[in-house]
Amino acid sequence: TSECIEAYRKQLLKMGKSAATVTRALASLKCLYRWLQQKGRCPENPAKGVKAEKVERKLPQILSNQEVELLLEQPRCVDDKGFRDHTMLEVLYATGIRVSELISLNLDDVNLTSGYLVCMGKKKSRIIPLYPGAIRALFVNMNGVRMSRQGFWKLVKYYQEKAGIQTEITPHTLRHSFAAHLLQNGADLRSIQEMMGHADISSTQIYTKLINQHLMDGYQKAHPRATENIDEIIDIIRTLEEKGY
Repeated sequence: TSECIEAYRKQLLKMGKSAATVTRALASLKCLYRWLQQKGRCPENPAKGVKAEKVERKLPQILSNQEVELLLEQPRCVDDKGFRDHTMLEVLYATGIRVSELISLNLDDVNLTSGYLVCMGKKKSRIIPLYPGAIRALFVNMNGVRMSRQGFWKLVKYYQEKAGIQTEITPHTLRHSFAAHLLQNGADLRSIQEMMGHADISSTQIYTKLINQHLMDGYQKAHPRATENIDEIIDIIRTLEEKGY
C-alpha cells in the first residue's frame, strides 16, 4: 500500500540514507509497479502518490585549463597505444560526449576531412565539431576490439596519477570541463546544450552556476574588502540567476 511505501521512505531516512538514494529507491518501486500494472498483475501503483525527497544538485567538478593540458600531455605518442590514449582523452575534452558515446564511435561517425563527428545520443544524433588536434585515431583495446567503459576509466586514472593531478578525475570530469570552459570563453548555453545532448536547458544551466561560484571564490580570496559585502553580492547574483541571467 501507499502507507507501506511511505513508511519505507521514512525508515530509509532514519537509517541515514541520502535524499538521492531514497529517491532512486522510490523510482525503482514506481517502475516495478508500473510494469506489474502492464502485466495485469497489480490493479494500481501504490508508489505513485509517494513524494520523492528533494535532491540538492551538486555542482560538477571540473579541471582547470592547466590541469587539462597536463593530463593530455601524459600519453606518449610514440606507438599505437600512445596515439590512441591521447586521442581518446583529446576527443572527450574536445566534444564533451559521454564515455559510452566515445567508446561507441564507429568509422562512419567521424568525418576527418570536415572535422566533425556524429554522436548517437540517448534519443537522437547530434553533430559536434572537432578541432585539428583531436583528429588522430579510433579506439580499440590491445586485442583489437572495442574498448570497454571500465578499460577507459582505468586509462584516465592511470594518466591522472602519472600527471600528479590531485583533482579526482573521471571520464565525466572532462565532459563537465568541456562545457564549463566553453561557457567561460563566451559560448552560448543553447549551443552547449546541443553539443552536450541535453534534452532540457536546465541541465546545461548548472554550468552557469558553477562559473558564478568560481567567480565568487576568486573575488572572495582576492578582493581586500570582500568579506565586508560578500553576503550582499551573493544575494544579488542569486536574484539574477532566478531571473534567467
